[in-house]
Amino acid sequence: MMGSMQSTGENDEQADSSAPSIGVMLPRDLRARDIVPFIKRAEELGFDELWVVVDCFFRGGIAQAAVALAASATITVGIGIVPAAVRNAAFTTMEVGTLAEMFPGRLLVGIGHGMTGWMRQVGAMPASPLTMLGENLDAIRALLRGETVSTQGRYVTLTDVTLNSPPKLVPPVLAGVRGPRSLALAGTHADGTILAEPVTPEYLAAARAQINAGGPHQIVAYNVAAVDDEVDVARRAARAALGSIGDPDWAPHITPLPFAADFAELRAASATAEEFTALMPDEWVDQLALVGTPERVRGQISALHSAGATSIVLIPVGDDAFDALESLARVLPTE
Repeated sequence: MMGSMQSTGENDEQADSSAPSIGVMLPRDLRARDIVPFIKRAEELGFDELWVVVDCFFRGGIAQAAVALAASATITVGIGIVPAAVRNAAFTTMEVGTLAEMFPGRLLVGIGHGMTGWMRQVGAMPASPLTMLGENLDAIRALLRGETVSTQGRYVTLTDVTLNSPPKLVPPVLAGVRGPRSLALAGTHADGTILAEPVTPEYLAAARAQINAGGPHQIVAYNVAAVDDEVDVARRAARAALGSIGDPDWAPHITPLPFAADFAELRAASATAEEFTALMPDEWVDQLALVGTPERVRGQISALHSAGATSIVLIPVGDDAFDALESLARVLPTE
């Protein structure tokens, strides 16, 4: 297996120069009875990380992470991401601190604003998402370190709060963000950043410049992925999963790309996301997803690592999650 992103502090510089961690995302719509078998198979195949998502209104990320950690022995489990606006910072810390204490060195915690539409839908959209996220990140990281926290912020108010049994190995807390100001906040208030799909080397370079972290900073890159000996087969599977990237929220991902203007024009001219993806040139699909033969996808992973990603997370696509998992495992190194 490749090295996973467990260390913090002095060991991070060494981790940054090593091979990237390769993770896989637990499909958000997987049948409940298939979740544990998927987790176990991902570990058997040699993935370094398994990531769970907190998409409305599927399943809770902390609950999924607990199941994943208990059902496996070595794989690192990432939560990507907990929307800070809907949770109390102290109680979030209690939950993730419990997981980190019970499964030391195997947890990565993603905290973010939450998608704007979803936060409005549940009545939790803050007036200042940046302030809200910064206050939560600061409080959660301090509490996980075992500090006593008293703060009277705009969104986080704590008085003499201390975890009774903070984890001995503090899990990295990463910010799941995408806009320039949020990325800058991640650089100073988090141990790392989770970048949602699609992550190209161009977007990654732009994001790193905005993060501008003063020290070691982990970067997790999500990407839709499809592996097949026939590139057209892989491309067809990935294409169907790219519809949402034409929405305005994804503009930071597309702006650095050479075809950004043509991309925006095509999306504006398309009546639906399905029409948009159907008309998308093959060359765009090849850049917006990790697609093709195992050798080609390994090359894309290498390019992302060279651009600064410490972890690359593959998002399975297709009707059969287990078939997709097996095909994605073909990009893993053989020992």
